[in-house]
Order: sequence, then structure tokens, then C-alpha cells
Amino acid sequence: MKRALIDNWALFLGMLMLMVANGLLATLLTIRGNSLGFSDFTISVMQACYPLGALAGTVLAPRMVEKVGHIRVFSALASLVSIAAIVHLLTSDPYSWSAMRFLGGICFPGLYVVTESWLNAKAENRIRAQVLSVYFVIQLAGPALGTALVGFPDPSGNLLFGLVSILISLSIVPLLLSDNRAPDYTAPERMPVRRLYRVSPMAVMGILLMSVAVSATFISLPLYLLPMGFSTAEASGALVIALIAGALVQYPVGWISDHTDRRYVVFGLGMLTAAASAWVALESSPSRAVIGFAVIAMGTFPAYSILTAHANDQLKPSQVVPASGAMVFLLNVGLLAGTLLGPNAISMADGRGLPLLLAIVGSGVAVIAMARRVQEAAPEETGEVQAMGVIGVAQPGVLQAESWLPEEETPASSKPGEDSSAV
Repeated sequence: MKRALIDNWALFLGMLMLMVANGLLATLLTIRGNSLGFSDFTISVMQACYPLGALAGTVLAPRMVEKVGHIRVFSALASLVSIAAIVHLLTSDPYSWSAMRFLGGICFPGLYVVTESWLNAKAENRIRAQVLSVYFVIQLAGPALGTALVGFPDPSGNLLFGLVSILISLSIVPLLLSDNRAPDYTAPERMPVRRLYRVSPMAVMGILLMSVAVSATFISLPLYLLPMGFSTAEASGALVIALIAGALVQYPVGWISDHTDRRYVVFGLGMLTAAASAWVALESSPSRAVIGFAVIAMGTFPAYSILTAHANDQLKPSQVVPASGAMVFLLNVGLLAGTLLGPNAISMADGRGLPLLLAIVGSGVAVIAMARRVQEAAPEETGEVQAMGVIGVAQPGVLQAESWLPEEETPASSKPGEDSSAV
């Protein structure tokens, strides 16, 4: 394990700087856009360009890596994201900001492709999980640290945007100077969403709904808190608390789901989200909002991990890799919807629209989980839970993301997964 960490130090350091920059930029754009007079709708559209770009990026990035290699793609995409951060600094209109968010959405999946495929190819089987766990810790810690930086004093309004660009540019340096060779890359097979739905309806519907809640929370929480009298630092601090709360429960929730029917765990997460959201909606006090959204994060952030593990329980080994691509696609669709819905829901229902939206999502997931439990028995064997970055767009398995694309139908007897229990 020590040797593996030494061999991959450049990749880990570069990814840490990228995740800090991504978390800082996402929160900074929401708060700075609000101060520039952007409406909630404008901010939601601008932020929605990121997952919209990610839908394209998850298709393009694997093909680019296959064509020109890991290091060239990493360097080119990181350079483009660094440029995008500078354009945010030089302009103050929603059109250019939206274009740069779209560009970032295209580029970041490519950076994750490089990192994850590199680690998967280089790590030995006996320590693969340990090596990837370091990567997941970076995914959890980086965005929280970046969000916390939003509270730093920035009288000119230029420092933090410049810091984002510097971090992204620096992330290339360790990888270029490292003597560790990049692995070969082969594009994965495909598994369309419709086939995954036949295998695991709960995974498909649950991922869509819970990713709506994750992105709505991450993008909208600062906007929800600022009218309550929170300062920029306090609003970003509340988001950091929510991120940390969601990160802390990842492992315990995963452990529980490995020892019981995962649908009970998904039901519990949905009910926790719904109950906490209803509690926040009942009274709009600052302390209740901070505590409530921390609990909401504990219900929403671990859900993707459990739902992907539940889907893997129903799959044959040969189906796991292409199925993860379909789940990444569903995740990004949900992130896009949540980014559009979250900010626009804030002003609804006398300012309680955001927690009400999250309550509806949580309740819907709980109903789906219990319905599936009533209809089908649990599988005899379960797979492993995989961690997920708390931003959502930094999820594992993105390198297989093009596998959601439609493919030609094959005879029923040869379709993988159709003979599995539709749990």
C-alpha cells in the first residue's frame, strides 16, 4: 500500500487541487452571481450548464483518452478549465458565465476519467480498494475545503477566481513531472438505461431523484441562507457543515447496507431526508436551517452509493462496468434537474420551497424503496458499496459513462441482465 501511494502521489495531489478548485468555484459563482444581481432563475440556468456539459463530457472524454492518452487529455482539459475560471473573473454577465460552466462540465469528467482509469489499471487487486479509498477521501475533503475558502476576505473580488485558476493550473505540474507511466485505456461495452431499468427499477428511479436533492442542496443552500441575514462566510460555512455531515455517514451507511436489505437503508435515507426537510420548512430560523440541512445531507449524499450497490447486486460480473456508465448518466440528468429546480424553488411557498422540494424527493424515494421491497425478495448475495464524491459530479465510474448510449437490440436470450430479478 505504501508503494502504491508513492507511485500515485502526483495523481492524488493533482486531483486534490482540482477538487478544491471545483468546490470553490461552484459556491463562489452562486454567491457572486447573487451579489451581481442575478436572479435565482438566472443562477439556476447558469449552474445547470455544468451538468449539461457533463452529459456531453462523459461521452467525449473516454474517446479522447482512447485516442491521445491520459496525460495529454488531463493537461488539455485542465488548461481549458483554468481559462474558464479566468473568464469568470473578466466578465460579469450570465451568458459568458453559463458558457464557461458548460465548458467546465465537459472538461471535469475527462479529468475524472484519467484519474480513475489510471488508478484502476495501476493498482493491484489486493490493495485496489485501499488505493481508491484515498481517492474517495480526496473527493470528499476537496469540495468541503474549497467551499470553506469562499469565506476568505476578498476586497477586490478577484482573489478567489484567481486562486481557482492557480489551483487548476498547478494540478497539471505533478502529473507532468512524475515518472509513473500512464496505463493503456480501452473503451467499455455499453448497457442502455432501459436495460438497467429492467434489472433494477429502484436504482434508476432512486438515482434520478436523489441526485436532484444533492445538486439542489449544494447549489441552492447559500441562496436560501443569505436572505436570513447570513454573511457570505456564514452561508458557505453552513454548506461546509452539510458537506462534512454527508461525508461522515458514507462509511457507516455503507456498512449497514452490506449487512441488511439495501432497500430498507434507501427507505431510511428517504425518510430522513423528508423528515429533516419538513422540520426546516416548518420554521425558517437560521439555527434550524443549518442543523436541518446537515441532516438532509446525511440522507441524500450516501444514497447514490447504496443505489449503485443495489444495482450491482442484480448484475452479472460482465455487466457491472457498462452499467456504471448508465448510472453516471442518470446521476448527471438528476444533477441538471436539481440545479434548475433548487434555486427557483427558494421563493415558493413563502420562502419554504427548497425544503419542501427536498421533502417531496425524500418521500418519493422512500415510497419507491418500500414498494420494491414488498414486490420482490432481497438477492441472496450482495456486492460492495462504492463511495461517491459529495459534489455529485465527482463520482466514481465516470470513465464508463458513454455506456448509456443506445445500442442495437440483441435476441432476448442474449441480453444480459434480463434474466435477473427486477428488484
